[in-house]
Amino acid sequence: MGKTALLTASAMALAHAALAADAPKLSVTIYNADQALVQDQRLLDIAKGRQRLEFKDVSAAIRPETVTLSADAIGVVEQNFDYDLLTPGKLMEKAVGHEVTIVRTNPGNGQQVTEKATVLSANEGVVLKIGDRIEVLRDDDVPTRVIFDKVPDNLRAHPTLSVTVDSERAGQRLATLSYLTTGLSWKADYVALFDEKAAKLDLQGWITLENHSGAPYVGAETQLVAGHVQLAQGDDASDQSDGLAAVRAAGTEADEGPGKELGDYHIYSLPERTTIAQNQTKQVGFLQADGVAAHKVYQWSAGWFQTQQQPSAAVVVVDFVNSRGSGLAAGLPAGTMRVYERDTAGEPKFVGESQIGHTPQGSELAVKIGDAFDVTVQPTVTAETKISKTRTRYSMTYVARNARREPVTVELRQGGLWRDGKVLKESLQSRRIDAHTLGWSIPVPANGQTTLTFDVETGW
Repeated sequence: MGKTALLTASAMALAHAALAADAPKLSVTIYNADQALVQDQRLLDIAKGRQRLEFKDVSAAIRPETVTLSADAIGVVEQNFDYDLLTPGKLMEKAVGHEVTIVRTNPGNGQQVTEKATVLSANEGVVLKIGDRIEVLRDDDVPTRVIFDKVPDNLRAHPTLSVTVDSERAGQRLATLSYLTTGLSWKADYVALFDEKAAKLDLQGWITLENHSGAPYVGAETQLVAGHVQLAQGDDASDQSDGLAAVRAAGTEADEGPGKELGDYHIYSLPERTTIAQNQTKQVGFLQADGVAAHKVYQWSAGWFQTQQQPSAAVVVVDFVNSRGSGLAAGLPAGTMRVYERDTAGEPKFVGESQIGHTPQGSELAVKIGDAFDVTVQPTVTAETKISKTRTRYSMTYVARNARREPVTVELRQGGLWRDGKVLKESLQSRRIDAHTLGWSIPVPANGQTTLTFDVETGW
């Protein structure tokens, strides 16, 4: 083999290696606000000069104003989205003013009669002119066929995006088609198997994907964004551009990995490429954590300082911390958490469910599973003293009762404090939950009660 041939073979090998490294791929980034970013890479054979490229398998719910096509050495001249789909009704509408062929079959002898007809109207029925007479195309049991010469250019079997480009050179190259679409959504669901005696739970996370966009996404790298992206309202073009920039910014950084922070959002990458078929609901596992430290808590919350004439039930929650130390390695997207416990026979039984919000690492999760009617709390305002025009002192008594055969701890939450609110005295040690909330852990003996008293001063 000559030197020139060797150089040519080497150049071809390098070219193929470059194409393999940049192999076409499809990625879909799905947001919470019925928005998804599709980034579709394709290997196209593009001629030199002006030409029209057609993409027939794009979403039917595409937002045409968000489409971009990028490839080496091309410029985009014009783009059109044809969503007028080929149906019998649409075909007849497009034939108005044109000639078609009508074929009628006699049900008695099977004889066919063929006539030429001009379509005059296709509104609430089809009106035809056949020779010198006007007829309405009947919709009865008489077999009738309408034959058209061709399919109109603007009717498509599938939604089609056409882009007119001007190419500086001919040849095969990688092109990226990007657009926003509606019709794709996701949600998270969790299954927690709780062992109260061991104070642990096993947690599974599932992502449910739904596709009603009008197109399948085959072998797609799929990312999910937790958080609400700003979308412009109205027709102002500059506002739409700003909203699109925010969405694209989130999509382009998807390689940061599952559960990674992305600005003010969290992004999760599914572990494998997946196919999301049209009109399909698909579930994909994304989390498995065993032995997460957890315990059952009886919780009672008050939003303000008030007296209650009757005791009310505490709620039962399963409490755990979303941290690496607990066996969880990422933020948890919002969703429904369903809790199960094993019965005396060892069979898992459903005990309750609750919605959780987007939960970053380090956050405490309290999943409500029901009401504890044998654990109650009754608040009483024993004194309310006006200190000044803007400040008040409240004296509170809380009686926590436990009708169970074992002791419990009631986690009391008292809201209603302003930022400079302070505890003046208390019978049990409190802790600050947030700027407006105090918390107490109240131990209550079996078949007994505990009284918590405290004075707070708050205002502005």
